[in-house]
Amino acid sequence: MHTEASDSIVYSDEKASRPAPLRLVRETNEKPQLSSREIEVLLAWFDADSKDAAAARLYISAATVSTHVTRIRAKYAACGRPAKTKSSLFARAVQDGYTRLEDW
Repeated sequence: MHTEASDSIVYSDEKASRPAPLRLVRETNEKPQLSSREIEVLLAWFDADSKDAAAARLYISAATVSTHVTRIRAKYAACGRPAKTKSSLFARAVQDGYTRLEDW
C-alpha cells in the first residue's frame, strides 16, 4: 500500500474492495488567530445575555455580532477544535488565553 500526504489530506492509492476514505489530519493544539475586534465582540457576547445586548453595548448590530461569532467558530473548526455552543466557545477562549476564569 502506498500512502501520500498532501496539505494534511491523506490519500490511499491501493485498489481495494472498498474505496479508502479521505480524512483530514489536524493538530488539535493549534490556536486560531483572532483579531482584536473579534476578541472584543466575543468577550462582550460572553458578558451579555444575548447578541442583541452585546451589540447594543458595542454600538453595532446583532447581525454584526453574529458574523463575528460565525467567523470565530469557523477559525476554531479549521484548527480541528470546533466550538458549536457558547459554553464550548468560552472554554476554547479560556484555553487559548483570550480570557481568564478569574475575569468572570
